[in-house]
Amino acid sequence: MQKEQIIALLDQTNGQKIKFAFADIDGILRGKIIHRKKFLDGLEDGYGFCDVVFGWDSADAPYDNVKVTGWHSGYPDAPAFIDLATFRTIPWENNLPFFLADFSGQNPDGLAVCPRTLLKKIVAQCAEMGFHAEYAQEFEWFNFRENAHTLQEKDFQNMQPLTPGMFGYSLLRPSAESDFFHALFDQLAAFGIPLEGLHTETGPGVYEAAIIHDEVMKAADKAVLFKTAVKEIAYSFGLTATFMAKWNAELPGCSGHIHQSLWTPDLSQNLFYNPADEHKMSPLMKQFIAGQLHCLPHILPMFAPTVNSYKRLVEGAWAPTTVTWALGNRTTALRILNDSVAHTRVEHRVAGSDSNPYLAIAAALASGLYGIKNQLSLDVPPTQGNGYQNTANGILPANLWDATQAMKASPLANELFGEAFSDHFVRTREWEWRQYARQVSDWELKRYFEII
Repeated sequence: MQKEQIIALLDQTNGQKIKFAFADIDGILRGKIIHRKKFLDGLEDGYGFCDVVFGWDSADAPYDNVKVTGWHSGYPDAPAFIDLATFRTIPWENNLPFFLADFSGQNPDGLAVCPRTLLKKIVAQCAEMGFHAEYAQEFEWFNFRENAHTLQEKDFQNMQPLTPGMFGYSLLRPSAESDFFHALFDQLAAFGIPLEGLHTETGPGVYEAAIIHDEVMKAADKAVLFKTAVKEIAYSFGLTATFMAKWNAELPGCSGHIHQSLWTPDLSQNLFYNPADEHKMSPLMKQFIAGQLHCLPHILPMFAPTVNSYKRLVEGAWAPTTVTWALGNRTTALRILNDSVAHTRVEHRVAGSDSNPYLAIAAALASGLYGIKNQLSLDVPPTQGNGYQNTANGILPANLWDATQAMKASPLANELFGEAFSDHFVRTREWEWRQYARQVSDWELKRYFEII
């Protein structure tokens, strides 16, 4: 919608308030409700927002090691700019008008540490190269019969899953919670996030949803909104949804796979498809894959940003550990799907459901474009069989610290994302590891308390 159309809609509905939000470095939506007048007044010059939102972690603890803001700067306001193209209404909040925002404004570089601003820069590069990027992210997550208070009271122990047992693709389990199950599908669609599919995965109370693909920027917006929308819909049913990569060591982890393809600007041709090739893969697609494989070990925290992320990236857990690709193989980092021209694409299987969609998608697209720009050759053969055993092209770093240090030492991150963003992001991941290293876990108590 254009500005005039939105104003007319507000007039028609007598709307006096608007909600807007943006994603912080962890992909968490931060925002507020504002009055109609403030909304209209700020459309040109933005809305002042304390820049601490890029100076603290997911628990609102201020970083002590970043440059962009801090006690040294006094935490000033930074202008957030609403993107009118993201207009939608929230069906579970009486159709309250909602918009996404970022910190790019009139400056193409914007606030360099803003995730949505970063993705906009990568998408602009893609368009300059003559490509339309079509993307989609799918998520797995666990649902619990808990709320914020019971989680705290239980100290996050002995939580009750929505349903029991390991029952993937079940028709029975969703039928037992049909109101919630259908509310997810229907209310997400009404919120502008139509799902391609929704089903149970293997594990107690776990669902998987695939969002219908779209232009890459819209796809990332939908992915970011999806996670918060699912949580809010779950709240309305007295439930809690978690997108942790691995909440229980005995259960499968939660993925956030990214599906990607490049098309002509008019969407008339899938540039990844070549019927004459043995694997129906175009030279462009092979360069794209080569770029993603080349860059992956250098930018892994963009796909696996938390300490917990690496508990999912282990052998035999339906998540990759090696720098590999294959046709239809779910044990490799990249899975190629080529059953038809319309559906030929690359599935990036490294990202977890805990990833920030803006950053994971920006990293995937930037590394694929890197392969095209540099005309990289896909010298790595497709994996046959077990991808966990194919270490010929390298293995992924095994924890957040090692992955972050690899990113810090590599010039690739600066080349792909710019020095300002890369420096800030690396510092935030180092902070995250430091917070983890300070803690004493239940495992340590059980193992050492009495015996040592």
